[in-house]
Amino acid sequence: MHPDTEVLVDLGYLGIKKIRKNAQIPFKSSKHHPLTKKQKRFNKQHSQRRIKIENIIRKCKIFKIVQQTYRGKHKNYGLVWNVVAGLVNFKNDKIN
Repeated sequence: MHPDTEVLVDLGYLGIKKIRKNAQIPFKSSKHHPLTKKQKRFNKQHSQRRIKIENIIRKCKIFKIVQQTYRGKHKNYGLVWNVVAGLVNFKNDKIN
């Protein structure tokens, strides 16, 4: 992945900012520090962008070879993901 690529992550990746400078993480609220309106707006926009990505990942995971433990040759792992991604993209093009 190119170092300047924007990365959209959820709160499970709090430490990624140390590794990726372009990572966008939603703001976290607590009992003593509630979110401001600006932070809430950012979190909403962030989740609206991420939901599209999450839906594509869900469509890929429908395929059993991606869903379960991969037992094929290690060198073919990327090829398998490319085939699954191609099928998902082909299906999405037919729907749209």
